[in-house]
Amino acid sequence: MTRELRSARHGAVLTFVLSGLMVGTMTVRIPALTDKLGLSEATVGTLLLVWGLGALVTMQSMRRIMARVGSRAVLRVGGPLTALGLIAAAFAPNLPALLGAVAFFGMAFGTVDVAMNAQGSVVEQAYGRPLMNGMHAGWCVGAISAGVVGSLSIAAGLSFTANAALVGVVALPVMAVLGRTYLPEPPAVESGTTSGRRLPPIVYLLGAIMFFAFMVEGVVADWNGLYLRNELGAPEAMAALGYPVFEVGMLLARLTGDRLRSRYGVRGMLSVSGLATAGFFGTVLLAPSALVAVGAMFFVGLGVATIAPLTLSLAGTATDTPGPAIAQAGAMGYAGLLLGPVAIGFLSDAASLRTALGVGVVLGVLIALAARLLPRREPAGVTTPLPVQESVEAAA
Repeated sequence: MTRELRSARHGAVLTFVLSGLMVGTMTVRIPALTDKLGLSEATVGTLLLVWGLGALVTMQSMRRIMARVGSRAVLRVGGPLTALGLIAAAFAPNLPALLGAVAFFGMAFGTVDVAMNAQGSVVEQAYGRPLMNGMHAGWCVGAISAGVVGSLSIAAGLSFTANAALVGVVALPVMAVLGRTYLPEPPAVESGTTSGRRLPPIVYLLGAIMFFAFMVEGVVADWNGLYLRNELGAPEAMAALGYPVFEVGMLLARLTGDRLRSRYGVRGMLSVSGLATAGFFGTVLLAPSALVAVGAMFFVGLGVATIAPLTLSLAGTATDTPGPAIAQAGAMGYAGLLLGPVAIGFLSDAASLRTALGVGVVLGVLIALAARLLPRREPAGVTTPLPVQESVEAAA
């Protein structure tokens, strides 16, 4: 194992950590943001729509860009821009300015999300064993840190502006330094599946599973705080803990996910994860108190945690280079992040937030059903190391 490869793995994990920290900071302080600008639930839905559209616009363009320049170049630009977007959102004085800042933040993060998963796939294939769940565990660490910092900020009386600006200022130089650690993709074989419009059908099936899973994650991230506060009467400090507790469950599952994949395979794990997500999400909705609901959030995170990294890892082995397939699957997944929270906003206005969140149960069942369509045998992309060191020397 080379020093460059170890450095690349650490750099990829830290990129996931910082991304989770920045996105988590936005999500856990949504109640404070609504109070700051006097936003209604429908307006929050619109804000989330703009955020999701910004990410989706860039993700839709990533397939060709990733095929041409690779994840390393994209991350070196997108990482610092994401931090700048968070700082802009922190200081937005009114709704129009906030919408612009959130759109910019979403567009920058859309590039980072695709590129860091592609980078993770490059490192994973270079190691020759599953690593993607461990990479995504870094995201959970960042999101949990965002929740803890958010709760401490609330206790200390810090505003959304101070909290978000502090995180953005810290993340900006670190993202810039991490650019030195990323690996280049191995040379691609020119074919229609990498640079053209056609990709293997499994990529689109994986994208559909990601669509359902990301809807669940988006609904929990964006609405659990308001659900705990408005429907179950939790104080804001407790409501802010729902998301980090959810992320703790995700973290524990992802720390063991790579070993479980080696034993049970992607198909079996996704089937169980979908059913667990549906069952525990139902428990959240039937919880008699906020404390019980927060506890159930842990098990929702445990259930849904491995779905995204498993699908992205499998997509990364579907073509010569991981970038285009991951961009396609990721764009489909982010459509779920776009539609899910927005749909909850409008459904909650029409009925109630508790009723609207019942969508999460349906999504878990759909994940389990779609997983049964995956092939039983997996590609050998994470069992045969790629000659990444040669690519590093060629790029040096």
